[in-house]
Amino acid sequence: MLTSCLPEAIARAFPEHPFSTRSPMSATLSFTAPTAHGPRDITLAYARVGAGEPLLLLHGIGHHRQAWDPVVDILATERDVIAVDLPGFGQSSALPPGLPHDLPTTNAVLGAFCAALGLDRPHVAGNSLGGLLALGLGHENLVRSVTALSPAGFWTRAERRYAFGVLMGMRRTARSLPLPLVERLSRTAVGRTALTSTIYARPGRRSPEAVAAETLALAHAPGFSETLRAGRSVLFTDDVPGVPVTVAWGDRDRLLLPRQGIRAKHAIPRARLVRLPGCGHVPMNDDPALVARVLLDGSRAQSARALRTSFSTVAL
Repeated sequence: MLTSCLPEAIARAFPEHPFSTRSPMSATLSFTAPTAHGPRDITLAYARVGAGEPLLLLHGIGHHRQAWDPVVDILATERDVIAVDLPGFGQSSALPPGLPHDLPTTNAVLGAFCAALGLDRPHVAGNSLGGLLALGLGHENLVRSVTALSPAGFWTRAERRYAFGVLMGMRRTARSLPLPLVERLSRTAVGRTALTSTIYARPGRRSPEAVAAETLALAHAPGFSETLRAGRSVLFTDDVPGVPVTVAWGDRDRLLLPRQGIRAKHAIPRARLVRLPGCGHVPMNDDPALVARVLLDGSRAQSARALRTSFSTVAL
């Protein structure tokens, strides 16, 4: 499978910056997940680093676990950090035939993944699709706390159509670019902006090899189309009782507009709503220190530590 060869492809393109040294080493875990369609054997790729209470990190659609690299080292000083490639993304295989890439199935897989790793109700943080999945795990009371960064599922129909149209356009572009062109574009600030400005407010902060890797990950994700199709009818309207929830939104998010955070607060009244100044849809790159603080504070919510950041300045 080509997705499993992405690190080698990037290493060849950037021999001066070996891809394998840019993030924690990847491992794979095979386990059986009890799904609504019966038990199925699943294999997911993940990376684990640090010590402390477990914190599971879930990336967005078309991305991979390396989206979290800018904050992993900070988080690992206080948490046992597990960043996983969702089914059909990064180095994880798509779900077996007959299993839909929908929210109930994916969350059942993630629950089984945690059990196989011996994680007892970890903290969970997610971005975009990962934020929606994290909220679902919180609703099922499978986790200790939830921090959702620009989570999907709080859109209007028009906003969903816009976001899906942008995502499909990004996918088409990524699939049309040969690796040598991706390499050339990612080596320049203008090229990195062209490839990633939809998701990053500060694309120049992202390294050339990281931009190339995530462009290829988007192009070759076998779970992209099925996951996007399953999301057409998704609205998150459930409360998340009994679990501390933080919802954070970049005020320069161009994919899921910041006003969707207000709807998230209405759906989850006890959630803390946090503004991320100067951050885009994938904020970990734009301000790693701020995002890491939000994630650590969110996973300290059980001790009633208050966040000092206000969302009140976001325009509706």
